[in-house]
Amino acid sequence: MGINIHSDWILRQLRKPGEVIYRIPEGGLFTYVSGANFLGEIIEWIGYAVASWSLPALAFAFFSLCFLGLRAFHHHRFYLKMFEDYPKSRKALIPFIF
Repeated sequence: MGINIHSDWILRQLRKPGEVIYRIPEGGLFTYVSGANFLGEIIEWIGYAVASWSLPALAFAFFSLCFLGLRAFHHHRFYLKMFEDYPKSRKALIPFIF
């Protein structure tokens, strides 16, 4: 949950009121992945599935991984196209891997 809250805070700080420009998120897990907020959410749901040990929770965690993972991939691709100086070592969702 901490990853998710911190990542959302970083995203909210990117723009000042009234701005409509895009900026590269930096800090926290955004140092390693483009979708740090999505990663935090996925970890939360996997943790809930493990804690509750139920099939519906596992199914929800799996579908969260599928949908949010795809969103992270698309955000990563957008950042690479939008910013020439976007860090090439940053991955889409899983640090150092994907």
